[in-house]
Amino acid sequence: MLKKVAVVILNWNGKQLLEQFLPTVLSSSYANLEIIIVDNASTDNSVQFIESKYPSLRIIKHTQNHGFAKGYNLALKQIEADYYVLLNSDVEVTTNWIEPIIEVMEADENIAAAQPKIKSQKNKSQFEYAGAAGGFIDMHAYPFCRGRIFDEVENDQGQYNENLEVFWASGAALFIKSKCWHEVNGLDEDFFAHMEEIDLCWRLKNKGYKIIGVMNAEVYHVGGASLEASSPFKTYLNFRNNLIMMQKNLPQGDREMRLIVRFFLDFIAWLRFLFQGKTAFLKAISKAHYHFLRDWTKNSVKMNNQAKPFLQHKGVYKHSIIIA
Repeated sequence: MLKKVAVVILNWNGKQLLEQFLPTVLSSSYANLEIIIVDNASTDNSVQFIESKYPSLRIIKHTQNHGFAKGYNLALKQIEADYYVLLNSDVEVTTNWIEPIIEVMEADENIAAAQPKIKSQKNKSQFEYAGAAGGFIDMHAYPFCRGRIFDEVENDQGQYNENLEVFWASGAALFIKSKCWHEVNGLDEDFFAHMEEIDLCWRLKNKGYKIIGVMNAEVYHVGGASLEASSPFKTYLNFRNNLIMMQKNLPQGDREMRLIVRFFLDFIAWLRFLFQGKTAFLKAISKAHYHFLRDWTKNSVKMNNQAKPFLQHKGVYKHSIIIA
């Protein structure tokens, strides 16, 4: 029997994006498919647009903006399916984007999550920042992707066409078995937004599951629709959440030393912003570190002291991506 797939689109004031990209999702060829819009208390009439234009679509309405993590957690408690697909509202999909991924995931019960090849919607020959051809992490827990390292992205010339076990799958188009989602209790709501999917994948890997990049499925992502790259708040979230993720998922005995090294590397980034006169970003890093230390005890209950050795995970680059 064909597995049921629920494509769940979290929306916050994204009416224009839904107008542009929802028709591509509706044209998906997968037979046993439900498409659900989850609204984070939008004020731009996007709910009214869906209700009038697509009255048969299910809408889950939140009473406030819960962010990415809690918004999805609350919604997926109400959705029955074999697979969840967390799909950004600014993603244009292709007709046959679901089938190849479900086929790969069904072939191996140890695969918990996957992503398609993610390319730029504005330049479809180029990979997109948020996911590209699959997510990796370096020895200092800096995330990067095949096809994208920091702000540098590559053109897709078929160089990453093979499926590969990765460290993390992008939250822009994240496929996950529902049983695995519920086994690890979904996303960490304290993250609010940014890197919560990396944390989710790391927790899954610590339980022995695999994360896969499936490259014969493609989607096109606009990117930056929630927070622009130039946002100090985005900088704050990325620095804070990365540290929390390390605290939670690194094994006991390795955690503190790697965090000390990261604090030093973050200080170098702080100095760079200082010399550039970017005081808002400098303050964002300081605030991120302060809040991380302030909440250490709170987050310590989430630490996995039986976590697998970090460098043994597939998808870990055992060197510094900055130096490389």
